[in-house]
Amino acid sequence: MITAHQLHKAFKTRTGTVQAVDGVDFVAEDGHITGLLGPNGAGKTTTLRMLYTLMRPDLGEVRVDGIDAAADPAAVRRVLGVLPDARGIYKRLTARENIAYFGELHGLSRATIAERTAQLAASLEMDDILDRRTEGFSQGQRTKTAIARALVHDPKNVVLDEPTNGLDVMTTRAMRAFLQRLRGEGRCVVFSSHIMQEVAALCDRIVIVAQGRVVAAGTPDELRDRYGEANLEDAFVRAIGSEEGLLA
Repeated sequence: MITAHQLHKAFKTRTGTVQAVDGVDFVAEDGHITGLLGPNGAGKTTTLRMLYTLMRPDLGEVRVDGIDAAADPAAVRRVLGVLPDARGIYKRLTARENIAYFGELHGLSRATIAERTAQLAASLEMDDILDRRTEGFSQGQRTKTAIARALVHDPKNVVLDEPTNGLDVMTTRAMRAFLQRLRGEGRCVVFSSHIMQEVAALCDRIVIVAQGRVVAAGTPDELRDRYGEANLEDAFVRAIGSEEGLLA
């Protein structure tokens, strides 16, 4: 389980201070997919970076399986699998070597790394690219490698920043099936997106973020009912519109 309590994060710029995250608060439960949905610049990536300890919040608290991320970030990283916005795979290594390197960083034995690599390659449909150098990989191949690398240590909690961004239709479908498999295994999955169809197809709970704030949260049905709309996209527009009205 991942909990974010009143997270705040600001950045200084040449013209002043930008409040990127302004009191984001939500709970992501085990065995569920929780989606952060919002327009570009809403604060989704900054929120995720605080969840996986790349950034420290100015105020607020992150807990992963009850562990305080500020007090023990190393322990949090051990129970998290992370797909960041920058995939960052090593181009001179093969996909298998990228995965093995992260397995070694987590202290896994060679036998365990080999077993996990085989399992992940089958789940992500990437057996055909395992022993190719990643330089020249397509966007989908890079994303699959980065996800396998992030999950080699078999974490219970998974944080993904726009996992289907730039993928073709078939790879997107395979990625959705993989995320549903993670949920079926009882893992806590949190991912960000600005793609409505993605969130509607996958999420048990949706947290809508606009201008650094949570403007609405609930199941897809709850959000549709709350805003009196038949589809999620219209409910999202209503939620964002309400927030813009409040800030005007």
